[in-house]
Amino acid sequence: MISTQHHLFPKAAQTIMEEELLEEAAGLQDSTESSPTSDSGPRTFKILQKWVPRASYYFDKEHYCYAGHQITIQESIESLGAVVWPGALALCQYLESNQHEINLRDKKVLEIGAGTGLVSIVASILGAFVTATDLPEVLANLEYNISRNTQDANVPKPEVKKLIWGENLNEDFPKSTHRYDFVIATDVVYHHTALEPLLATMGYLCQPGTILLWANKFRFSTDYDFLDRFSNIFNITHLAEFPESNVKLFKGTLREN
Repeated sequence: MISTQHHLFPKAAQTIMEEELLEEAAGLQDSTESSPTSDSGPRTFKILQKWVPRASYYFDKEHYCYAGHQITIQESIESLGAVVWPGALALCQYLESNQHEINLRDKKVLEIGAGTGLVSIVASILGAFVTATDLPEVLANLEYNISRNTQDANVPKPEVKKLIWGENLNEDFPKSTHRYDFVIATDVVYHHTALEPLLATMGYLCQPGTILLWANKFRFSTDYDFLDRFSNIFNITHLAEFPESNVKLFKGTLREN
């Protein structure tokens, strides 16, 4: 999810937050079935309305339902990393609906930029052993959401761990002991200055056999530039489109050198 550690270009943070929170409030993400496409192209979806209407004394808590579990997420509009963004909703929906295609049970999963923890929680509910990573200033809220939603759910509790893109990877995530079946990321690409460290981190964490799942709302031309660089490092498959939210979902495996 979007994180605040990386410097945004002028006014981009305000623009992202204002426009997308207005979209969510307007209810643009109603439920619908997926639309068929050609065998060679991505399937097309509309993000399902997984928000659960519920009276709450806390304006900063949202309630969702995935895989038969109600999930309560504490958010904060003061941090981009503490808001549930469209890419997270898209990936949660896809993982829930396509378990025959992407089976997370008993798999080791690492999430880059976990933010509020929603995707890590859903992956855990689906049976994965998850490591949820983000910046130090995001970890307290991330740990709170994960603990709240997994402690009584009879699912593996995700590990919460600091990860600053491009920094101390060999020390904190040595390849000999940190091998993942899946690396997942949502809305980590936007108008910030840390795209190269992000791409390097993705490449580092993915070893032969690792599948990377990346869902992102495409907002800026730089997002497509990143996709071009991403495709130079990964063999990619465009799994799904969520056109009304401008979200694309990709699956990638590391190219052989």
